[in-house]
Amino acid sequence: MTKAFLLSLGLLAAAPALAQSPAARPDSAAALPYRESARKINALVHTKLDVRFDYSKRQLLGREWVTLQPVAYATDSLRLDAKGMDIKSVTMVNGTATQTLKYDYNQEQMLVHLDKLYTPGQQYTVYIEYVAKPDELKTKGSQAITDAKGLYFINPDSTEAGKPRQIWTQGETEASSAWFPTIDKPNQKTTAEISLTVPARYVTLSNGRLDAQKNNPDGTRTDTWKQELPHSPYLFMMAVGDFKITKDTWRGKEVSYYLEPKYAPFAKQIFGNTPEMLEFFSRRLGVDYAWNKYAQIVVRDYVSGAMENTSATLHGEFLQKDARELLDAEYANGESVIAHELFHQWFGDLVTAESWSNLTVNESFADFSEALWAEYKYGQDAGDAHAYMNMRNYLRSPQDAQKNLVRFHYADKEDMFDLVSYQKGGQILNMLRNYLTDDVFFKGLTKYLTDNKFGNGEAHQLRLAMEAVSGQDLNWFFNQWYFGAGHPVVTIDYAYDAGRQEQTVTIKQTQPGRAFQLPLAVDVYVNGKPQRHQVMLRQATETLRFPAASKPSLVNVDADKVLLWQKTDNKPLAEFAYQYKNAPRFVDRREAVAAAAQLPPTDAAARQLLLSALSDKYAGLRLTALSGLKLEDRAVQKAAAPVIRKQLAQEKNTNNQAALLLALGQLKDKKDQKAFTQGLNSQSYAVQGAALQGLAAVQPQQAVARAQALQQDARGSLAASIAAVYAEHGNASTWTYVRNQFDAAGPQGKFQMLESLVGFMSRLNDATVLNEGVERLQKLAVQYKKYGVDEPILAMLDKVQQTKPADQKATVQAAIQAIKQAQ
Repeated sequence: MTKAFLLSLGLLAAAPALAQSPAARPDSAAALPYRESARKINALVHTKLDVRFDYSKRQLLGREWVTLQPVAYATDSLRLDAKGMDIKSVTMVNGTATQTLKYDYNQEQMLVHLDKLYTPGQQYTVYIEYVAKPDELKTKGSQAITDAKGLYFINPDSTEAGKPRQIWTQGETEASSAWFPTIDKPNQKTTAEISLTVPARYVTLSNGRLDAQKNNPDGTRTDTWKQELPHSPYLFMMAVGDFKITKDTWRGKEVSYYLEPKYAPFAKQIFGNTPEMLEFFSRRLGVDYAWNKYAQIVVRDYVSGAMENTSATLHGEFLQKDARELLDAEYANGESVIAHELFHQWFGDLVTAESWSNLTVNESFADFSEALWAEYKYGQDAGDAHAYMNMRNYLRSPQDAQKNLVRFHYADKEDMFDLVSYQKGGQILNMLRNYLTDDVFFKGLTKYLTDNKFGNGEAHQLRLAMEAVSGQDLNWFFNQWYFGAGHPVVTIDYAYDAGRQEQTVTIKQTQPGRAFQLPLAVDVYVNGKPQRHQVMLRQATETLRFPAASKPSLVNVDADKVLLWQKTDNKPLAEFAYQYKNAPRFVDRREAVAAAAQLPPTDAAARQLLLSALSDKYAGLRLTALSGLKLEDRAVQKAAAPVIRKQLAQEKNTNNQAALLLALGQLKDKKDQKAFTQGLNSQSYAVQGAALQGLAAVQPQQAVARAQALQQDARGSLAASIAAVYAEHGNASTWTYVRNQFDAAGPQGKFQMLESLVGFMSRLNDATVLNEGVERLQKLAVQYKKYGVDEPILAMLDKVQQTKPADQKATVQAAIQAIKQAQ
């Protein structure tokens, strides 16, 4: 499961970096219940399902044969999770003999009274007829998974124009039991056979191989899928709909991509690196991809980012793009998700977290894989940049510093899907990899996967595997990073003693609680050459001493740039500038750019560093440098304008081209009109949108006319830019477009359009515009209030209110009060 929903809210990138507060790590575990691993009385062995669907009632009609065996003690009962179902019958099946069984059912679980006492290892099969009614369930989701009803009917009555008719499932965490009775715990493993009877025109997908297809007289078809290797119930999946399949192969196994027909021509552009990923991960892990196929499917209205169902990953529609949209597709919002879910086929599917408390052995590894693949495919800078982004997202969330990575005390299992299990855990693995070295670290992963395959794992198993291959005691590492909370918050100070020819570095940990033990590399640059020193910090304050014949040009602490810490690095800009030019890693340059961006625009050296970085070798850092320029300052404008124009002429990355055009738009110089006009001819939506906004800065009415010409085929960034131009320069007749674009957008698109919406509402004295805009802001604020979205929207509404006459102020004030009172 990805954290893409959190990212889609724009919250991870918007919050400031904050330290953990002094009260951030209290011993509050006693206030929360202990969440033990589920006791295994009976173990699932095999699950056979035969299902068909009632589209009009949004129900599943199911038959199940579930085979189990007692684990440690003889038992005469079976407890199954079954949420909100109508149970028609429960029968013991023994060959051709059957016996009706009694059961108790409370709409959450059914307690089946078996026909006799069964001893450990003795298998038995129970047959159940049932009706699943997911739309009648009252469920609670999480930040990562917004709903938990297990089975979803999309546009079942075909009443929504332009939306396909689909069925799909979502099992994590324990929602598979909303569509079939099972023991819905991650420490259960079962083989499976699923037969789906569907309208013959539709395609189906499930786990494992397609074993049989049978056309039925009533115009339906029954597809039977078999998963012959054991996996956990939450990894079961089904999907039904009008999908076009594009097939690929890897080592003779089918690799397939299921997309809506109009996106099928772009399947290889979207998913085409999958066979190479399979090969890379198999070789790097020393364990081949285990399942008999790998399919990826994109569905509508998905409740998260993506889900790693065994052999059949399900993606949200954000991944479905046409050729023009793919020009602007960034790694972090597309290919990284594909890598993340594929890596789960090892970490999560082959070896599954023994309990949700140990979710880290699923999600932290998947998060880690995103940078691992980027490093392999696109170079060290790309891998480092992605890992750094993920780490900073965690560091921006001070409340998460209170949480252990392995968490046995929590209010709800859904709470485990957070920045700790994902981003923090991924960076911890980066640190462990760096500390042990690549060869040893990946040998440890090979051992962990081999020892626990088709079973379950915990952080303890990971530690034992790493200790076995490294010959080291790693309790200190796991105790502080896996079973402890927080992270180091440090200040770094430097001094050079010419008499002693000695460089000192004082590192002070200021976070509450214990000091962290930190292995790190320090590079001391004298006469242009780095001298590396490996050190281990153990105390809250330590002064390191290094010989240096002359004052170093740079002392680079954590030279490999892997430590998960929040640091204040007290060195002058001149040393950061030297670091930018001479230190080898992306984060070295990123830190230098950040240091320059923090200085006032009057600092010529800082400005020069940022301008130099506009042509950095890594596209993402070029963008960071551009955002660091304070273009509202006239001196900065004068110095930056020619550099921006020069970079625009040679820039290859479309999102960077767009950012450069937007920057030129800020300058409002009519000499850039030609660049804006040329940009409008780009195939990139991002470039077109930025060019349109740039043109609006110098020729507003011409921009409105061009916007109207581009309206019909506009998508994504271009549609948002058209809305922005209309908001600033349009009239009431263009409101309909802005409103409709807002309504059609997903969460991220809506957040991107908020300023346009507010600009329109503030500028025009039109009651319809105001009422419809306020209604949408209120709905968005209430819907995502639990993520903190209400606060910025309240500020926007207050801004709108100040521009309105008394009769319209009341409309805005009513919305403000409704948002504040919403639960």
